[in-house]
Amino acid sequence: MKSLLLNGSPKSVLSTKDIANLLSISKESANVTAARYIQKGLLIRLKRDFYIPVNKFDKFNEKDFFQAANIIQVPSYISLISALSYYNISTQQFQNVYESIAVKRTKNVKVRNIEFNFYLVKKKFYTGFALEDNFFIAEPEKAFADIVYLTSLAKYSCDFTAINFKRLNRKKIDNYIEFTNQRTKLFWDKLCKTYKI
Repeated sequence: MKSLLLNGSPKSVLSTKDIANLLSISKESANVTAARYIQKGLLIRLKRDFYIPVNKFDKFNEKDFFQAANIIQVPSYISLISALSYYNISTQQFQNVYESIAVKRTKNVKVRNIEFNFYLVKKKFYTGFALEDNFFIAEPEKAFADIVYLTSLAKYSCDFTAINFKRLNRKKIDNYIEFTNQRTKLFWDKLCKTYKI
């Protein structure tokens, strides 16, 4: 069965081009095949021209979902509590929710029982991330700076008591906060006093 060829791919997320190459068919035929496989419950549509074989999706780990988030909105990087939890800096966790920073738009995408949330920031604040294991993720201090920035604007909510501030470099956070606005800077000062950062 052709669907087994898709399952055998080393890639977790398949593009229409990948499907065409794996099945030795044209891109147009790959689009038709993908639509048919979605109806049969063999593929999950991640976004236009990108799919995940169902048996692979059921075995996805955190890093696979991070990579999927990067594909859903380009450019974007994993940040906020998703990143701090990954680094074991926050005990706060959102089950089946993956958070990213983006420069195009704020967006929420649901794929089965998984939620991908994208938060918009200004281009000058879109920094402090790196490629790790096939996905882009904020460094710990930038993930926290993103939280401070969005929380100060009432666009995000965080349990600051769940964060291990000893594992964060305040000077690095200060440098990122410099790229924000007066409201965020005042909020950051208040956090530093409250939590003795």
